[in-house]
Amino acid sequence: MTKRHITYLACATALVGAFAGAAPASAAHRTLVVHPGESIQKAVNAARPGDTVRVLAGTYHESVTLRTAAVTLRGAGPGTVIRPPAGAKAVPPAKGATPTCLGSGNGICVVGGKHKPLRDVTVADLKVTGFAKVGLWSMGTDHLTVTGVTADDNGQWGIAQEHSTRGVFRRDTARRNGDAGLFLANSVKAEQGAQDSKGTVVDRTLLEGNRIGLTVRRLRNLTVRRNHVTGNCAGVFLVGDENKPRAGALTVRANLVERNNKYCPKTARLPYLQGSGIVLTGTEQALISRNTVTGHSGKSPLSGGIVLFKSFVGATSERNRITGNHLSANSPADLVNQEAAKSGNAFTRNSCRASRPAGLC
Repeated sequence: MTKRHITYLACATALVGAFAGAAPASAAHRTLVVHPGESIQKAVNAARPGDTVRVLAGTYHESVTLRTAAVTLRGAGPGTVIRPPAGAKAVPPAKGATPTCLGSGNGICVVGGKHKPLRDVTVADLKVTGFAKVGLWSMGTDHLTVTGVTADDNGQWGIAQEHSTRGVFRRDTARRNGDAGLFLANSVKAEQGAQDSKGTVVDRTLLEGNRIGLTVRRLRNLTVRRNHVTGNCAGVFLVGDENKPRAGALTVRANLVERNNKYCPKTARLPYLQGSGIVLTGTEQALISRNTVTGHSGKSPLSGGIVLFKSFVGATSERNRITGNHLSANSPADLVNQEAAKSGNAFTRNSCRASRPAGLC
């Protein structure tokens, strides 16, 4: 990138401060502009906390890694496309070497430390597609904001985050990814208890045509609201297990979950999937409220509108509240509860026709 392609824009407050002698102009936040044919990574490497890397419309064949706090990576909308370079393959790192974003098969990586999170990074208004593993992957972050990002046709997850807190995922789109469109977890490598996400939010996101629309695995204190989840094999999965603390204290509210009837074969962890709306397994104290769940049909053990599924590892779903939801045309039933009555799960004020066992509507 040449100097003429990096534009420095001082914010108004910094300019006022400079005139008053309060702050030098060099302390102002900058905007670094990337044109088609240039390297996004070079601009990201040059960015300092508070800077914005603005990527103009075009197709960029690279992976991008962000490791600097408070940096914004912003495209020009879906016309800013990040794809893998020609012939790129996921390659395991050499012994003792640090994995690279591209070598891991990922498009954008936002990486902090386990005990020193990367704070206040924003990724916005771009498309990431065609990567062998994950479109946008983040780990060890605090208050990462992902907004207006489209993640289509990636081999595993569209957008994924682990070992992070206070994430915001808003107005994103994830379609036709190999596993979950959006995957949020404590850790994918360790069998351990749920992590407090400290208020992570998934809001107004479209999840369509994936294996699972949204997976929330072993987390607590998270809200999923006002999303559209359709055309997946399963809509929303809230997953816990027997480890302590338990997954739970989750809110799923005011989502449209419809016609998730795609067929997906069984895996080592799950039976085949088809016709599942919202599934809870091994969770506690979740609130499932004011969702519209309609048009699901399947014969999988997980099929149905809202399903409390008996976990394969023996973890019960306890003290969850399913209330005020509108359910229709779900088969084998609108509400399915495979847990014992003593588990303390409550079904109240739901609009539905059929349940298993009877009497939940």
